[in-house]
Amino acid sequence: MISFIFGIVCAALALVFLALLKTYQHVPVKELKRLARRGDSVASLLYKPVSYGVSLQVLLWFVIGVAFAASVVLFSHSLPAWLAVIFVALIIWVGFVWIPTGHLTKAGIWSARRSAPVFAWLLEQLHPWITRFTSFVHKHRPVTFHTGLYQKSDLAELLENQKQQADNRIPAGEINLLTHALTFGDKLVVDALIPKRVVVFVNVEESIGPILMEELHKSGHSRFPVFEGKRDNIVGILYLHDLINTKKTGKVRDLMKPRLSYVHEDFTLYQTLQAFIKTKQHLFLVVNSFEELVGIITIEDVIEQIVGELIVDEFDNYDDLRAVAAAAAKKDHLAHKKEKTEPVEPATPTPEAPEVVE
Repeated sequence: MISFIFGIVCAALALVFLALLKTYQHVPVKELKRLARRGDSVASLLYKPVSYGVSLQVLLWFVIGVAFAASVVLFSHSLPAWLAVIFVALIIWVGFVWIPTGHLTKAGIWSARRSAPVFAWLLEQLHPWITRFTSFVHKHRPVTFHTGLYQKSDLAELLENQKQQADNRIPAGEINLLTHALTFGDKLVVDALIPKRVVVFVNVEESIGPILMEELHKSGHSRFPVFEGKRDNIVGILYLHDLINTKKTGKVRDLMKPRLSYVHEDFTLYQTLQAFIKTKQHLFLVVNSFEELVGIITIEDVIEQIVGELIVDEFDNYDDLRAVAAAAAKKDHLAHKKEKTEPVEPATPTPEAPEVVE
């Protein structure tokens, strides 16, 4: 009879400590620390044992293991074998199934609050020894495999889940910024560049004046590659703010910046951002593997991929230049397809249209 009573006591002790373990594991440590700094007495009390981390779990599991083993031995000596098995199975079911794990209970919080001072004192004494023990175990049984967690996709999913939390205290805009910052480095220059067909080029011999200024302002761009002879022969960059602020007359050659920088279309946006920072340039000419000019990319294009929003300066007229280029390409494709299907009519002479300089 005495063995049975002690078995019940040991089983109850194992269940209580298992409930405390689940409660402490579910308590958000950072939230406890935040509340404790604000003067919350309960949070300050619970944070003391929780702050020991693994040492608290080792202590709780040790007590659970000893108490459960003792209850099994005592039940096997005081009860028939079949009844002892039923009692042990009942203890396991209560401890690992019935006691909730998905949320905190009032009883669990009350128990954790009452036991916190005792655990804090015990851990203060035992923490150095437990740390040595865990270090010895990790040293002789190192983990050699990766869990597969905490890839970029895992962090992005975590941020998305944070946005859906009812008690979320991070603004949605900051979460979106973090999400885009995680993935922008995987994108290539070709994904963010302004295609050549949309770029407005300026002839090096163009005269500086109100007409040129108005044409460039209407384009929606603020930086323009300057060519000499052929359009692929870029000799400089013209900045619209320089054109607006100047009081000189003359040629574009006199006002352009002759320094040019190039990036390959297969460079990552992270590499390109580093290049912008190092060179202190705001525009790169983009070339392909055949050294052909395929477009330009500005620092604003890279930042747009980080923040996930379009950056509009005082000279922009278009919401998305790449969308404009895609729409124009689709229109040209449909027109070309229509020309193939329609019969060809004799051409009639038409007056020659004046050449338009972009």
